[in-house]
Amino acid sequence: MILFTLLALFFAVIVLWKRARPLLTIFVLTAFWLLAAGWLTAPLLKLAQPPRPGDAPASFAPRTAIIVLGAGTIYNDDDELVPPVDMLARIAASADSYAECKRAAATCEVIVSGGNPQKHRATEADTYLPYLLRRQVPRADIVLENRSRTTYENARNVTAIVEKSNYDALILVTSAYQMPRALLDFKRFGLAPQPLVANTRHADLGLLPRYKNLVSAEIALHELIGIAQFHVYRAIGWF
Repeated sequence: MILFTLLALFFAVIVLWKRARPLLTIFVLTAFWLLAAGWLTAPLLKLAQPPRPGDAPASFAPRTAIIVLGAGTIYNDDDELVPPVDMLARIAASADSYAECKRAAATCEVIVSGGNPQKHRATEADTYLPYLLRRQVPRADIVLENRSRTTYENARNVTAIVEKSNYDALILVTSAYQMPRALLDFKRFGLAPQPLVANTRHADLGLLPRYKNLVSAEIALHELIGIAQFHVYRAIGWF
């Protein structure tokens, strides 16, 4: 949506500003090619996914909660509601972390946070549940939070769950591009979970445009704008 909105704005400017039309058209086409070919998408992803060399492996405590954030849902070719690729990586990372946790701690739970912002047939959390069960996470150790529509609401609603359970350690599982904003949102509610990156996006550099690069650019812009929005809202007292 962000790229589409920018393209629509540029098109409106091109239509209204006749004198600059040739230069603006060249600029828009060049920017689109740089994004689609990965050359502009790569630095955007680098900004959205800062390296975290200081991150240590997750440490478990007697009561540990593994928080996994939703990444939407999609319909497959059979019209079934399924997790997207990035979410499958988050599910795998949280299940692996759960298995490690059970070897080291008395209580380990996975909190799955995701409502239904896309207005699909089911919420994100409910859609992800069978995938966690297939990865040997018992239903008794899964807590579903299925009302959140944004990362901010993920943090707010999960905080309400955490405050009732007296966990000793929190581990936050999400993709690299969402982690900086997610940590900001959780910090807003007084939580500092250990970050566990499930997957990282990369640009495919080349001469030919690739749809994947446009998707990655959209995701990076969404996160960067979201971080800026967080700081603006905090400054004016909305968050």
